[in-house]
Amino acid sequence: MRDFHLPGRSAAYGTNGMAATSMPQATLAALDILRAGGNAMDAAIAACAVQCVIEPASTGIGGDCFCLYVPAGSSKVVALNGSGRAPGAATPEALRAAGLTAMVNTSAHSVTVPGAISAWELLNRTHGKLGLDVILQAAIRYAEEGFAVSPRVASDWQGLVGKLSKHPASARRFLKDGEAPALGSRFVQPELARTLRAIAAKGKKAFYEGEVAADMVATLRAAGGLHTEEDFARGADVAEFVEPISIKWRGMEVFQCPPNGVGMHVLQILGTLGNLETPEGGPGSALRYHRHIEAARFAYRDRDAFLADPSQVDVPVAKLLNADYLKRVAGAIRDDAAMTEAELPPAGESDLAKHKDTVYLCVVDKDGNACSFINSLFEGFGTGILAEKAGVMLQNRGFGFRIQEGHPNCIAPNKRPLHTIIPGMVMKDGQAIMPYGVMGGRFQPMGHSLFLTNHFEFGLDVQEAIDFPRLMPQGGNVQVERGIPGSVVDQLNRMGHVCELVDKPHGGGQAIFIDRKNGCLVGGSDPRKDGCAMGY
Repeated sequence: MRDFHLPGRSAAYGTNGMAATSMPQATLAALDILRAGGNAMDAAIAACAVQCVIEPASTGIGGDCFCLYVPAGSSKVVALNGSGRAPGAATPEALRAAGLTAMVNTSAHSVTVPGAISAWELLNRTHGKLGLDVILQAAIRYAEEGFAVSPRVASDWQGLVGKLSKHPASARRFLKDGEAPALGSRFVQPELARTLRAIAAKGKKAFYEGEVAADMVATLRAAGGLHTEEDFARGADVAEFVEPISIKWRGMEVFQCPPNGVGMHVLQILGTLGNLETPEGGPGSALRYHRHIEAARFAYRDRDAFLADPSQVDVPVAKLLNADYLKRVAGAIRDDAAMTEAELPPAGESDLAKHKDTVYLCVVDKDGNACSFINSLFEGFGTGILAEKAGVMLQNRGFGFRIQEGHPNCIAPNKRPLHTIIPGMVMKDGQAIMPYGVMGGRFQPMGHSLFLTNHFEFGLDVQEAIDFPRLMPQGGNVQVERGIPGSVVDQLNRMGHVCELVDKPHGGGQAIFIDRKNGCLVGGSDPRKDGCAMGY
């Protein structure tokens, strides 16, 4: 139990239902749907739709979606990939002819056809109880009537003025006199409200065909994109159920979506650390952080070499998750010193050499349905390109592609890019015990594994495990949050890491622990964002 003398907050408890999101309005929208007879899937979509309005830098209907879902009474984890594909004309040759030598995050060429609405409809049709016409009402109200800009949203918005200023439509709609909306000011989006009303009435066709799709395509073509209305029409069916991947870990089984997402790298980090004894110094010790950094460096190395769209490239998931391989990785970690970049073995060393390479929320309802849900524009406001008539901000997931011929993640027609957003699910004895996730771009495999080890290995409660200070390896250095004590940072530097303070904290997480012994739900939500977990 936490020390009540110190700043912080308790985990949320409930018995009939629980939602944990990065915005209070989204959490309330989820609980309203649960109380109105909807299930966890309905509530998750409702919450996400609200966030697409009130957290516009982080997510939107012009983005992508992934989901893990365990129906009540089932031991089967259902996985959905709702990531979009590149336009049919997207080839390395076409992009080079347009003057690109690498992907540009604000270019129309970094826009893949959004997959979120395709995902929402498929999930709702397959696993929901209420229709989209009911589920989207809260989001429509916030778009029409406005919302008060909250602290983290205001901070993110202010940091993205430069990007929004690059595009006249985005500057008109999302800036006032060239500045981001002030903290607490009301922001309305009538164009987005109309689009949401159309989706509520007509489903995904209202997004992928007709006026909305025509506006998105015209906007992208005017910005130099290769997109066509036929690409968007095909995108209506891009979402698909896929077979999840998992690893046995500490008497449980941790599930992730398969590639093109980075979920397998969460499993690699956990599998590597599972070969090492728990450090006696606890979760905040230099040794714990050091081992985690080193395990992550191996995983991110393999990510950059192998991760791509498995429908077009052979991604060696089984080899990367092989127990012997992960044991060898663990054996390469030294407790006294960090490996230099030169010492870090090449990606896929050993038998792998023979083979080729956000907002997060969760809901659990009274029946036991458990939903782990993530939706994102990737970087803040995506490309910054707004389809103004439709009110749709367009993501930049295609920035994850490369133009390098022969690379597994080279852009190609109708190909999915490397994807960073990953929902997580923990199962034990054939039952869901925790939907969880930690958003934050490239940080997510590190964030997932830090959270899980904080809770299940070091015994922190759900909220404490989310709150705990974070770090991650990046570009040869280690980006540390201010919450890590200077003495620990000094020890890491002496081991050979090069630590630097990060400007903004790493990611933002949510989790709900299903306490079957006591018959209650225990939720946590990240103080790095504006949200909360609530149960009833």
